[in-house]
Amino acid sequence: MSVKKLVFSFVVLFIIDAFGPPRLTAQQQMSKSVRESAHSMLQMIASDIKRHYYDPNLHDLDWDAIVTQTKHRIDESSSFDEAIGHIAAAVDTLNDSHTVLLPPQTVVNASHGYVHDWRALVPVSNLRHDYGWGYEIIGERCFITRVRPGSDAEKKGLHVGDEILSINGYHPERATIQKAEYVLNVLRPQTELKLEAMDPTGVKRRFTVAAKVEQVPMMSQFEQGARSIRAYEDMEHLFRPRVAEFGGELEVIKVPNFLLSLDAVQGLIAKARKHKALIIDLRGNHGGSEETLQFLLGGILDHEVKIGEEATRSGRKPLIAKSAHNTFDGKVIVLIDSTSMSAAELFSRVLQVEKRGVVMGDRSAGMVMGAKTYHYQVFGAAVYYGVSIAEADMVMSDGKSLERIGVTPDEIMIPTASDLAQGLDPVLAHAAETLGVKLSPEAAGKLFPYEWSQ
Repeated sequence: MSVKKLVFSFVVLFIIDAFGPPRLTAQQQMSKSVRESAHSMLQMIASDIKRHYYDPNLHDLDWDAIVTQTKHRIDESSSFDEAIGHIAAAVDTLNDSHTVLLPPQTVVNASHGYVHDWRALVPVSNLRHDYGWGYEIIGERCFITRVRPGSDAEKKGLHVGDEILSINGYHPERATIQKAEYVLNVLRPQTELKLEAMDPTGVKRRFTVAAKVEQVPMMSQFEQGARSIRAYEDMEHLFRPRVAEFGGELEVIKVPNFLLSLDAVQGLIAKARKHKALIIDLRGNHGGSEETLQFLLGGILDHEVKIGEEATRSGRKPLIAKSAHNTFDGKVIVLIDSTSMSAAELFSRVLQVEKRGVVMGDRSAGMVMGAKTYHYQVFGAAVYYGVSIAEADMVMSDGKSLERIGVTPDEIMIPTASDLAQGLDPVLAHAAETLGVKLSPEAAGKLFPYEWSQ
């Protein structure tokens, strides 16, 4: 008989404390009705997790005791945001990549859906924010990888290649960076952040960097429709595959996500067949649909392959990729990094197991669960919250899961702080050279420049 464990996510609570309360909106004090709403949220979420989580034993956690303790913490909370933090921490005790609280947010125009945040995880409130800079774990250190032109970050002197030593006292590390991003972008968005950074020469500096905060106005149905079209066109542009060709020797495909149709994948493979070798760049790819994963593998493999088995509470179901009629049969290199997630990780690992290609770069994120989002309503018709619940784990054909482990490249190669600062891409350059094509790190860094959303 297993012993039930009572565990709380102190990591999330620590990060919440570091970032502090959200400063985009006024704190909502805990009246009796607000406290009751928090209890109702906890009850709905806890019930659905117990009913739908892929592991019916909930990793041997004493879930009922965790929920009871969270009720007590809600009773002791002085604000609604504090109560939300305790609910988020309770959900996080399951410690998987896809089971998270999606906190209540106001829908700007309920009849036309949500304004989404950068990860498209949850609807955001009618106050949108943009920090103006991005970062990434490279190896075991955290570096600035982009700074938006005209942002406060640029004005304050934050540069690509600077190492982030702390954010509001939190030290970024691979094991907790996804939780920090969740707190920073979803649970506790801030109007400013205090950073400690070190430039490539070793000089340390402190910054207080303001976010750009915009009020999203209420709009007519016509204006909402126009806004939706512009947003769709912007995302379609940002998420398009980008291709670079080097004669008949090599094609490089930058694949930003796995949300491509069969026709789109077939088009990419048809173009690739005109070359002797192919580099598939999955760095920064957060995954997408199983269908795209199957299509892309089918265009590379000359035989049917079992990607793995989806392990759910009701059993296991194999996920199969069937070979296409006209596959690419040349050499293949796949590039990944710490932000390669989900389907991008599965694709890379299958090519390793099948010995079909070489994987280069940095260890991937280890976020491969299959999840479903459950939505609820509170405070009237225009405020929603939800929970993403992992309903399946993917067990690879070698019997192992990539969750919290990730894909270890066949050849680990990461850029240095100086490489980042100079806009160099030594990883892509090395991959090209391995396939017989000379490509300088400087030229490689210019192939697929980062594109900001509007």
